[in-house]
Amino acid sequence: MGAQLRVYRRRIKSVQATKKITKAMELIASSRIVKAQQRLEASLPYLTHLYAAINAAATGAADVRKHPLMANAENRSKAAVLVITADRGLAGAYSSNAIKEAEALSTNLREKGISVVPYIVGRKGVSYYRFRDRAMGGQYTGFTDQPTYADAKRIGSDLLEAFLTPTEEGGVDEIHVVYTHFSSMVAQQARIRRILPLEVVDEVVESSEGSHPSALYEFEPDAETVLDGLLPQYIDQTVYSALLMSAASEHAARRRAMKSATDNAEEMIKSLSRQANQARQAEITQEISEIVGGADALSAAG
Repeated sequence: MGAQLRVYRRRIKSVQATKKITKAMELIASSRIVKAQQRLEASLPYLTHLYAAINAAATGAADVRKHPLMANAENRSKAAVLVITADRGLAGAYSSNAIKEAEALSTNLREKGISVVPYIVGRKGVSYYRFRDRAMGGQYTGFTDQPTYADAKRIGSDLLEAFLTPTEEGGVDEIHVVYTHFSSMVAQQARIRRILPLEVVDEVVESSEGSHPSALYEFEPDAETVLDGLLPQYIDQTVYSALLMSAASEHAARRRAMKSATDNAEEMIKSLSRQANQARQAEITQEISEIVGGADALSAAG
């Protein structure tokens, strides 16, 4: 066997081994997407009803805009940006898209005179900001592919504490979250959502008789006490939903990347096999030529 043929066969074996790995990772990601979707779908109804309860309490309270979690600062000077990335790679542009969206948001806020304090979820994001020597308000790693409510509560508590702290003491005036929205297995998009302060919108009900305000509610003991209990839960649940959305998107992105890698490996194996066959054919042709040449030489000598 010639040296060139041995090189091709070694490369084919190497690519075949890589293909087995990428195929296995594709199957694992496919199974985890289903579980992530189930957890996401199970959490959304609670968030929807929680938001409806908060909206009802906010609509029924006369001075709700004075609540610390709903009051907009007159002179905003600092904002917290929660960026959700992945702990592991091999997920295509999943983490980089979230980071790009966060960078665009930070640039926009700085143009308005608002400084940005990043809170980073995932080792990819932490590495990005640490490599550029940027200060971070918080770092959270080790759970991006399977987040729990306890993880979200820890992040939400840190964000809430920063929001309730006066700006001159290191607090922030608003909080944004950058996550990857899971639309389908093939469509995921990085999005931005402001979670604090909450905006109060007076609901208007449309009917055949025209528009009229929604019904009034009575709260016991009062609307402000209800909001004090509901709003921290809303923040934790919002962060939790963003983590679940991002986890499903991460698995989908990894599945797509691994499928592409597997397909590329198959194409490379086919190409290398053709080249190996050509090299083998060239060796056979050369050996036949040498035999024929030797036989002619012996005939001529005889």
